[in-house]
Amino acid sequence: MHRLLLVFLSAAGASVLGLPLDDASPPSGPCLAPLQWEGRWVMYDHSTGRNSRATVSYDGQKQRIRVLQQNKKHTPCQRFFEYIFLYQSMVMFQIDQKTKDCSKITLTDAWDPFDIPDNSTFEDQYFIGGPGDSVQVQEWSDRKPARQHETWVGVYTLKDCYPVQETYVRNSSVTTSTRFFNLQLGISDPDIFTPPTTCQSARPERMSESGC
Repeated sequence: MHRLLLVFLSAAGASVLGLPLDDASPPSGPCLAPLQWEGRWVMYDHSTGRNSRATVSYDGQKQRIRVLQQNKKHTPCQRFFEYIFLYQSMVMFQIDQKTKDCSKITLTDAWDPFDIPDNSTFEDQYFIGGPGDSVQVQEWSDRKPARQHETWVGVYTLKDCYPVQETYVRNSSVTTSTRFFNLQLGISDPDIFTPPTTCQSARPERMSESGC
């Protein structure tokens, strides 16, 4: 999971429930996640109780992510933004979807892809849902023998290694949970990673999420 997104975005999520496979033998290592995909996510921030639904384009080859927050009509005071993370340039653009006002913020954390690190610990393998469902997933974490509790848990599909859910923990408390769905391989329009012309005169501070 890309940790810096947790700093800039509100979030939402729920536990992934599945039918465990008791006879599944531990894999020799984690699968390789796709480098380019598009889809949607729901991110849940446990500290604020806020949900953020968005369309996401992920380009691991060029280390960039574009997040377009879903506009909810029942939240009139909420401002909705487009976020463009460009890690090769170490900048993030925040664009107001309505006014096109733009902020340009320097990124301080290194690129952290959506994948399963090679040194991850295998936790479980199961089917999501109930009888007749066929989405088989594996669960991994960063738990190590010297550290009892994990700080990251990732659930990825067994067949194509797409992300299903990622959860982060700090000080034994869950901070964010992200659910991924409707993922498609590839990038349909590479131009979405190009900031609009209003970003040529971007402000250096982040804009408030409230319009009231």
